[in-house]
Formats: sequence, C-alpha cells, structure tokens
Amino acid sequence: MSPKAVIFDFGGVFIDSPFSAALDVAAARGIDPEAMLLTLFGAYDDDTDHPWHRLERGEITFDRARAEIRALSTRDGGPALDAVEVLAELSGGGVRDEVVEHCRALRGRGLRTGLLTNNAAEFAELWRPLIPLDELFDDVVDSCEVGMRKPDPRIYELALDRLGVGAHEAVFVDDAPGNVRAAVAVGLAGVLFGPRREDVPAALAELDRLLA
Repeated sequence: MSPKAVIFDFGGVFIDSPFSAALDVAAARGIDPEAMLLTLFGAYDDDTDHPWHRLERGEITFDRARAEIRALSTRDGGPALDAVEVLAELSGGGVRDEVVEHCRALRGRGLRTGLLTNNAAEFAELWRPLIPLDELFDDVVDSCEVGMRKPDPRIYELALDRLGVGAHEAVFVDDAPGNVRAAVAVGLAGVLFGPRREDVPAALAELDRLLA
C-alpha cells in the first residue's frame, strides 16, 4: 500500500542547509569545522542537554543559549564562538523552489503533508515567512513549541498523530542522517537530502519512488 503522508524537515530541505557553509566559515576562523559545529549545536544526531538542544526544546532563551555556548567554546582554551556571529555567516541560503512545488503537488494529489522542524522560538519570524506554510502543510510541528526535538522518537509519533496516520503510512524527509535513522526506527520510510542543491533531484526521485 502506498504511503498516505509525507513529513518534511525545513532547513536543508526547503532552504539551503546552513551547515554546508560551515567549511568556509570555519576555515576563515582557523577552526576545525566539525569541532565548531559540535560546540555550537551539539551532537546533532542525539538529543542532549547541550544549550542548543535545550533552546530547540523551548527550555531556555536564545540569549541564554548564546552565553552558554560562548562559555563552552572557551572552556578548554579555544577561541570564543558567538552564535549570533556564526549564524549570520552561515545564513544566506535560498529557498529551493523545486521542493516547494513538489510538496504542493503531493498535497494536490491528496497526500497528507506535515512539517517537523527543530527550531528556536526567536527564529519564527525569520523562517516562517520563507515558504507558504498554510498552502503546503496540513500540520506544522515546531520543536520549541512542543518541548521535544528530533531525534526523540516521541516527536515523530506526535507528528504522525496530528496527521492522523500510522508510521507505516508515512515517509519522512530530512537532511540530517540521525534524524532519518530515528524516523526509520519509529517505522516511517526515510529520505535523506544531501547538503548541496545538486543533491535535490535524486532525493525527490527517491521520495517519488517510495510514494509510487
């Protein structure tokens, strides 16, 4: 039986991934990119007490997360990292119009569509206007509003419940391998987006294959 729903991530799927710019940013600062990302965002394939994870669960404010991340960056004698400065350098990626139109077409075919994003409350005014949420999705699950974040299994189950489908009836799309693995463990089919725009056609083709 073909799936009845598709649940999409936002960053790295509908817009260019900020993480793909990390190599240039780290090089300009003379910092190892993996170490920089780990300090700023924690182990993104896990759900921990890192300040960024607590921010995305709505447990602390951005200002507090910023201060704690700065303290983490200098704890072992490393250079101070300011989340605002680094995020500004990582920003600038454009909307992937082909993904927007693909999602619109899927919903037009009668599929249920959902958005499941790890995000901070302070960023809502920046990302929400980028794509027409009401046109594209039957439901939006924002981590900071529900107190959970990917890859916590409970947030996938919540997204499924709000769409009214079972795990075996849905496909999950994300650019973070750990988030896709977690969705598959819950029972969804998974599609992984690569970090570059050139990776988009292959990912959409795989999505269509799973929906056929």
